[in-house]
Amino acid sequence: MTLATREPAGTAPRRGSVREVAAAFLMLGLTSFGGPIAHLGYFHREFVERRRWMDERHYGHLVALCQFLPGPASSQVGFSMGLIRAGWLGGLAAFVCFTLPSAMLLFAFAALSERLHSPLGLAAIHGLKLVAVAVVGQGVYAMAGRLAPDRNRALLAAAAAGLVAISNSAMMQLGVVAGSAIAGLWLCRKVEHAAGDRFPLVYGKRAGGGLLVAFAGLLTLALVVPAGWPELLQVGAAFYRSGALVFGGGHVVLPLLQHDVVGPGWVSKDAFLAGYGAAQAVPGPMFSFAAYLGDQLHGGRGGIAGAAIGIVGIFLPGLLLVAGALPFWQSLAQREAAARMLAGVNAAVVGLLAAALYNPVWVSAVLSPRDFAIALVGFAMLVGARWSPLIVVAWCVLTPMTTQLIG
Repeated sequence: MTLATREPAGTAPRRGSVREVAAAFLMLGLTSFGGPIAHLGYFHREFVERRRWMDERHYGHLVALCQFLPGPASSQVGFSMGLIRAGWLGGLAAFVCFTLPSAMLLFAFAALSERLHSPLGLAAIHGLKLVAVAVVGQGVYAMAGRLAPDRNRALLAAAAAGLVAISNSAMMQLGVVAGSAIAGLWLCRKVEHAAGDRFPLVYGKRAGGGLLVAFAGLLTLALVVPAGWPELLQVGAAFYRSGALVFGGGHVVLPLLQHDVVGPGWVSKDAFLAGYGAAQAVPGPMFSFAAYLGDQLHGGRGGIAGAAIGIVGIFLPGLLLVAGALPFWQSLAQREAAARMLAGVNAAVVGLLAAALYNPVWVSAVLSPRDFAIALVGFAMLVGARWSPLIVVAWCVLTPMTTQLIG
């Protein structure tokens, strides 16, 4: 089957070749700017409208499943489309080709970051921190409207933000997510749930169950990893925890990563925020930020091994989960209780992100009225003008640099 092959509209997904999957996702990995929501739009245009690998109904159910699960939703959708299209190798090709460009760009930024200690370089790094303020602020604004649209969910989000701001520990974050899921059973009764739909897979429920068991087993190990383990294993466990416990993907992973890599002193807060700002300027999934963090361990001594551990650790749980859940999706989606619990968790996600906007993003980046003005204009560019994040990166980075040059 060639890249030009299209299938009739309204049909279920059919099998294709690994080569066509790799080529399609490599192009998307090089050009998909704008974050996870934008990625889903790119996927729809490329695979539903243009190539017709999947019809609207199947695509809608696939997106719903990936939003239900923790992990990077757009990467899970892309991996699943490759898996459905061309089997396990197709899923792997979709993931690697969509992720590799952004991971390589962020690894390169990490390698160059030590050369940015001049006044001009420090101004650029500070500008990247201001990018994070604008982008995370826009994320809170957009997600609040979508995930906390009514009074009950807004109260859940506010409570989650307050609790995490007071005690930003991993256990508090887990408790907030679990408590919000339970609260959602009572507070989110008006949430609609989707009808399920089967996907044509090369495996069944037995293999899916095995994948879910593998996910749970690795998460258990990651949660109880002894302090005496080799540091790279501890780092891998930290990235796995972040990838396994984040609902909403994208910017929502920020507080978990900040706690797990900045808290132990593996990565400095300044390096963390500079890398997060740089992640806004590259295409592909936001979770590729893990390649930068893995390299930056102990001031840049992580290297390729650290970057690889970061990427594998943060993406693996989400891919195991979605592959394991696909065979069970039809019966799961029809349960009203599941939809209510997900609505509660999503409201908590808004609160977690709002708390992260305050600390570490705001307190580390906005140090003067000028910083506030730069970040506010960047926020307006994203929310009001709907400009590309690349324009916001240019504004937030070049303005402090210009000010430094003028003196």
